[in-house]
This record gives sequence, C-alpha cells and structure tokens, in this order.
Amino acid sequence: MAEEHLLTIGQLARRTGVPVRTIRFWSDEGVLPETDRSSGNYRRYDSRAVARLDLVRTLRELGMGLDDVRLVLERRRSVEEVAAAHVQAIDHQIRVLRTQRAVCTLLARGAPTPRKAALMNDLARLSAAERRQMIDEFVDATFAGTDPNAPGAGIADNMRMLPTELPDEPTTEQVEAWVELAELVQDPAFRARAREMAVAGSEAGPDQPQFDPGPIVEHAGAAVESGIAPDSPEGQEALARIIEPYMDATARDELATTIETFTDRRVSRYWDLLGILNGWGRPPSQIEPFEWFAAALRAHG
Repeated sequence: MAEEHLLTIGQLARRTGVPVRTIRFWSDEGVLPETDRSSGNYRRYDSRAVARLDLVRTLRELGMGLDDVRLVLERRRSVEEVAAAHVQAIDHQIRVLRTQRAVCTLLARGAPTPRKAALMNDLARLSAAERRQMIDEFVDATFAGTDPNAPGAGIADNMRMLPTELPDEPTTEQVEAWVELAELVQDPAFRARAREMAVAGSEAGPDQPQFDPGPIVEHAGAAVESGIAPDSPEGQEALARIIEPYMDATARDELATTIETFTDRRVSRYWDLLGILNGWGRPPSQIEPFEWFAAALRAHG
C-alpha cells in the first residue's frame, strides 16, 4: 500500500482556506495536532486532519470556545450537548444586543446627561440577578424592622415585582423606565419617604383614621377633572359627599395627615415604572384625587 501523502501547513491552509497562523495556533492548542514532522521539523498533516480542521472551523464560526471544541473532538461531549449550551449563550447575547440597541436608540434621540448615559450603559449590561438585587436591596432597607403581618405589609412583596428578564426586544420606554427606576431607588430622599410610609403602615393602630378610597376616587377625582378648587364652596360640597357630616376640624386634620402620609407622587411613579417593565400598561393615576382630598379636608374655617 502506498504511503499516504502528507500535507504541509501551507498546503493544508490552501486546501481549506484557513490561514496558516490560525492552523498553527489550533495545533499549539491541541485541537488540531499535526500527524508528524518533517526532517526539517515542519508540521505535516494527513487527510483526516482536513476533516478535523473543517469541524474545528465550523464549531469556531458558531462561536464555541476552544475548550468546548476540544471536548467534542475528544468525544467527551457530543456536538448536540455543546450546541444546546451554545444556543443558550447566543440567546443571552441576543437579549443583551437588543437592550443595547434600545439604549442606543435613546442616545440617538438627544444628548443625555453624563449621569444618564453611564446609567443606561450599566443597565444594558446588568444581568437579571443583578437587576433583582437592585430592587431587593431597596425593598429590604425600606421594610427592615416592620411588622410583616401588619395590614398592608404585602406591599413589600408587590414592590419586588420586577420581571426576571427584560423582554426579548425591550422598547425604548422600558429602557427609559429602567433608567428612571434605578435613579429612583438610589435616591436617598425617595428611600426615606418610602421608609416613612412603610413604618407608618406597620404601626397603624385601631385609632388610625379610616377611609374608603372609592368615594375619594369618584368625587375628588371628578372635582380634579372639573378644575374645582378644594377650598371653594363647590369643593367643600364635593368633600361633603365623601366624609361623614359630623366630622369636626380635628378629625378632618387627622384624616388629612393619614392621607398625606400615604400619598406621594414619587412612590406612585415607582408603581408606574413597574407597570411599564412588566407590560401592565399605565393605570389611571389616583394621586391627584387624594392630594385634592387632603387639601379639602384642611380647608376649614
């Protein structure tokens, strides 16, 4: 049987279209070992090396690392197993690229502040776990030491309701929501205000003034839409349809204080941002009716 003709590294490169320096590197890494060496110590390859090189090139073009390629070639992992793992990695890269695309779209719409540009860049790289940690740390600090069994304590769980993953194709609105949410939960003033509301809700006792939000939304909301001032005669007539007729000035002030404690535009905005990120849409804001209601309660002679 005639001895098989061996190829030099240059001949192998010409036959396969793979650069000599790449073949040399793969050989040094052990994924494409030479068949033998010539008397002049030049690498030589047999016909099986051509098929092996084709496989290495295909796997590398798919983005697989040399460690995974080596495992396939040594038959310690199947191509199917490595490909399945690589599909997950590609999916992650696609999500990151789509988020970065949305960020670039925001940047292209105008010149953001350096702070927002840096924040957008950071958020585009955050993993789901890191985004979750950002919110968990805020909620943990806000509700630390409060009674988990108090009425309304479930708000802590609701404040954690971020999606585990951003959508495959996040909208610019959702990226903007991430930027705003990140700024909000890192703002000391907002954190202090949220903490104040959490503590007040946890410590609320049976003597705390009670109120039914339904009439407030209905009648105060109508007054807001109609532009009726809280301290006007018409405003006080609307207020009378909400509160008990015998409520004196002291009771009105106490109820106003309770309403004001749990009414904050920034906290309302937090819920808006969660809605955007979770795809819930934007529910009608109820802040204005409650602000109006508190002002009307205090507008007594």
